[in-house]
Amino acid sequence: MYRLTWFATNYDVNREVNNGRGPVDFKISKGSRDKTLVEFKLASNSKLKQNLKHQVGVYQAANNTSKSIKAILHFSQTEYLRVQNVLRDLGLSGRRDVVLIDASPKASASTVSDFNQKGFDF
Repeated sequence: MYRLTWFATNYDVNREVNNGRGPVDFKISKGSRDKTLVEFKLASNSKLKQNLKHQVGVYQAANNTSKSIKAILHFSQTEYLRVQNVLRDLGLSGRRDVVLIDASPKASASTVSDFNQKGFDF
């Protein structure tokens, strides 16, 4: 699905690019000088801290770029708090290149029985 968001753009999107030190999730480029790596991580990953500290930097060097985005998916409040602690420990809190994605289960709009009770007026 992520790759589809780039459809019909001027960007070249490659998945699992392996330039010698392991595959990065995505490499987005517009010409040879404009490259950004995107690495997705699960908050539940037992090696999250280690990976954030070292892995993306290794991928950046292998792909000759200094730009990357670390996207971290969390599925619960507990995972969210764990990620916040890891980011604080690594000095990564509040950075634009670290994106937290709330993937916790949500009620589907199709299961809501009465919108007016929720403050919606149609």
